[in-house]
Amino acid sequence: MSDHYQAPPDHLVINVQHRDDPVSLVTEADAFASSRTYGKIVVRGPLFGIAEQRRGERPRWRLLTGMDTGYPQDARDELNSHLWFKAKDDTDDPRERRILLDAVARLETEPLNELTVGDTRYRVVRADEFARTGGGRLEPPRSTDVDSEGWDVQDRTPSTTKGFVVDHAAAVGLTEGLDRVGLLPLSYTSERFPPDVLADSQRALRTHPGVVLLPVVYRVMERKEKSWSMASSQHPTPQAARRSLAHYLKEVMPLLGEVDEEEAAVYARAAEAFTRRLRPNELNVRGRCFEIVRIERMMRIGPAGPEGPRRSDTDIEEPMQIHPAMDEWGNVRSSA
Repeated sequence: MSDHYQAPPDHLVINVQHRDDPVSLVTEADAFASSRTYGKIVVRGPLFGIAEQRRGERPRWRLLTGMDTGYPQDARDELNSHLWFKAKDDTDDPRERRILLDAVARLETEPLNELTVGDTRYRVVRADEFARTGGGRLEPPRSTDVDSEGWDVQDRTPSTTKGFVVDHAAAVGLTEGLDRVGLLPLSYTSERFPPDVLADSQRALRTHPGVVLLPVVYRVMERKEKSWSMASSQHPTPQAARRSLAHYLKEVMPLLGEVDEEEAAVYARAAEAFTRRLRPNELNVRGRCFEIVRIERMMRIGPAGPEGPRRSDTDIEEPMQIHPAMDEWGNVRSSA
């Protein structure tokens, strides 16, 4: 018998480190207070994106997308575009461009969830989106969450998800460590899920026992009588979500013909009043309640890295050509 200590594999390690700087202490206190108020979890369902693993970076993976697509094929199409533009703009080497274009050609006809191109592995990765609830409402942004400023809809706050390094063994604070431990046994249990979805969710606990939390994002949600519905895509800060709500009420609803002229004026006035408040997280107008909601996403990790699509995950599109043909010299063929 060997007496040598063997460290557990990275996908089983949750490395919690005490942080005693003032910002961390306040953030931890805010998280603990929030966990008491919003103690339940509502899982919305899966999201998909693309991760890359370059030579020398193993076992870490880096996210290339915002993890905000609802189907695996959407993520495959994102990879298709990533490689096509890489071939177009990032190399002058015809041999390297041909390797990239050959990968694009495969993605146009095959539903690939993993692909190696040169020194880089690409994978379609999966995460579950969830929100915390308590007292009959979804958790709003926390006072310690990083926010942005201003109401200019053209202000594009950078994504906090693109470029995120998926590293299960990276050091985290106490609250995140406890959250991850609590999420380890989480699986789908609702009767609204088909049997194959429930079975795959249970199987993932064995094949991908680790959990990583992705950066927090925010959505505009509309509160219904007994549920909530999404009213926006993901946003990297609460203020970005607030901007999208004001823009939707003032500009998008009239443009889409969702309201008549009189109602449009009511919604516009409500949006203007909303923008005059300091970091508002709720807007009520015409009997409708819009809320800025804090959204979390958990990614399961196994021995080979992040979980990919499950057999029971739904696809509604087939692979297809997205961009015009290009030769290895960078000449793009006109589609006309």
